[in-house]
Amino acid sequence: MASALRQRAAAVKADLAAKRKPSGWVLPRETASFAEEGTWREAILSIIIGSLVCTVPLVLNGFIGARLHVPYPIAARASFGWYFARFAVVTRAVTALFWHAIQTYTGSTAMTQMIRAIWPSYLDIPNHIPESVGITTQQMVSHLIFWIVQFPILLIPPHKLKWFFVTKVVLVLSTSTAAVIYMTSRAGGTGDIWDQPYQVHGSARRWLILSSISSITGGWYVSYVPLQISLADISRATIAVNISDFTRYLKKPGGVYYQIAFLPLIQLLVGIFGIICCSASRVVYGEYIWDPLDLASRWDGAGGRCFAFFFGLGWCIAQIGTNLSANVISCANDLTSLCPKYINIRRGVVITTITAAWIMQPWQIIHSAASLLSFMSGLGIFLAPIAALLGADYWLVHRQRLDVPGLYRAHGRYRYNKVGTNWRAVIAFLVSAVPNIPGLAAQVEPSLKKSIGGADKIYYMFYFWGFTSAFVVYVALSLVFPARETMIPETIYDDGEVLEGTYGPNERSGDTDSAHEKSHVDVGRKA
Repeated sequence: MASALRQRAAAVKADLAAKRKPSGWVLPRETASFAEEGTWREAILSIIIGSLVCTVPLVLNGFIGARLHVPYPIAARASFGWYFARFAVVTRAVTALFWHAIQTYTGSTAMTQMIRAIWPSYLDIPNHIPESVGITTQQMVSHLIFWIVQFPILLIPPHKLKWFFVTKVVLVLSTSTAAVIYMTSRAGGTGDIWDQPYQVHGSARRWLILSSISSITGGWYVSYVPLQISLADISRATIAVNISDFTRYLKKPGGVYYQIAFLPLIQLLVGIFGIICCSASRVVYGEYIWDPLDLASRWDGAGGRCFAFFFGLGWCIAQIGTNLSANVISCANDLTSLCPKYINIRRGVVITTITAAWIMQPWQIIHSAASLLSFMSGLGIFLAPIAALLGADYWLVHRQRLDVPGLYRAHGRYRYNKVGTNWRAVIAFLVSAVPNIPGLAAQVEPSLKKSIGGADKIYYMFYFWGFTSAFVVYVALSLVFPARETMIPETIYDDGEVLEGTYGPNERSGDTDSAHEKSHVDVGRKA
């Protein structure tokens, strides 16, 4: 009997090993590791600086929603103008839609871990889908199950999601801590990764760190740190733009300050956990394993599968949370602002998740659209100036004094001109984004790298350059050529507080875009 059980266990392990191949059930990913010639020292430094840099726009733009109770698409009109704001909104919506697709599919791989931990035979589901599709029958089942679990959570109103995000933080930190304990106990320590010597010095090391910081702040793929951090970085760069979609529900604006210490600390902690687990995996499995789900797929036996289940559960919750904060709600708000007559936030959520999870076919993107992945990972060159313009306009140009009802008027003070565009924002955006385009092109098509000269150096620090250049240029232009029609002595929250002489030349009390869109203010204020 004992011999038969041992033979069965050996067969299961061999079966699992065979199914870890790219053609099996594990989602193929680019190899994640420290950057070329980098060590854990550069990784930790990049995490610290990158997370602190991202916290700046999060706090600056978070106060816009917390104080005015307006979502990102409405707040953008103050700096971009009535029509140019739509460009900023569409840019953010496309980014959110794409990454919702990718992260939903990533969540399905965690769902596979949960199911196989209970029923190992789940991995034996025969495949009836052609290989050219890029997904197996078993993967499609996991994708469907994850989407069904995620869908009702996405429909919960944002101001009622506090319990979910608290659960996410507790569960992710608990499973991450448990993973560190489990791996170090099996390895008899933290491994040898800490003994790696410096591989580069001087300017080469500085450029290496700058490149990794940019990956932390605005990229999807992070070459320095574990993949689990890279998925958090998506939300950090993108939510810096649309943070007001959430802070508008705060009862007290002071809650925004918690991000200053909390977010960098969490990112650093999880990053260190990932490095420790990776180092220990070399001792246990003979190779460095950066992908957490690949690591979990190797945990066999009753105890190992039990832990793999909870680890997969934590990962699923993390993916749903990131989809909520960085992708779905933001895209739903964007769609609502673009088509307020036909789309509300709930309808926007449904449209977003169906389009991203099914119509866009994320498995095809993962398996056969490497250039598209590279392009989308570089969209931070557009998100950085958008975040900068929002913060610069509110804090320095308008000095925290905006006309909230005017943000909803197509011919109000924030139209700026006949074409509804703030030319100062256009120039600042171009100064920020254009120098980064050659570097982005070289990332999409590596053969171009030799022909762009030193332009790739700017791309190495695209978030630094993108944010600071847009911020400085916009403030300078606004000081030299002020838009006086938008300047008011104090914030106007509703039409009852309109000050004499503060309406724009074409602004009328009843000239609102739509009653539905105006309800953004009322909902936020009531919450």
